[in-house]
Amino acid sequence: MSRNLKYYKAIQGHSLTVQRRLLLELLRKAKGHIDAKELYRRASARDRSISPATVYRSLNLFKQVGLVDERRFGDVRCHYQITQSPEHQHLVCRGCGKIIEFQNPLLGKLIEVVQREHGFNVSKAELYLEGFCPGCEDKEKKRPAGRPPKEG
Repeated sequence: MSRNLKYYKAIQGHSLTVQRRLLLELLRKAKGHIDAKELYRRASARDRSISPATVYRSLNLFKQVGLVDERRFGDVRCHYQITQSPEHQHLVCRGCGKIIEFQNPLLGKLIEVVQREHGFNVSKAELYLEGFCPGCEDKEKKRPAGRPPKEG
């Protein structure tokens, strides 16, 4: 099945406009997480008629129909990516904002234990860990004590 047909079927009842197609293409090419502001910047560079409202409405539609996942990594901005399988976890750098995806079987084992011990059926698990990537960790170590980190 072609990617456009898959998207068209997923947003049943809503037209797959040129702008929505562009946003889906940019999300797919992002190969990871992107916030709405950056998505708008990239989209408006290719189509000057696109507005921030179109980006937000489209992201909301894509989220409702399961085409994109929305994540909030400890800050006020939401990040989006094309829905993926299997589930994965995230490392978020507090210095530069980089988001690194990883998978670890221990989370699956933890979920099994929690389900067994509590009789709870877990349908979704999200995990993100904050810290500093190697480059930012080096900068953090060199920062004078008592001086707050530079906001990114």
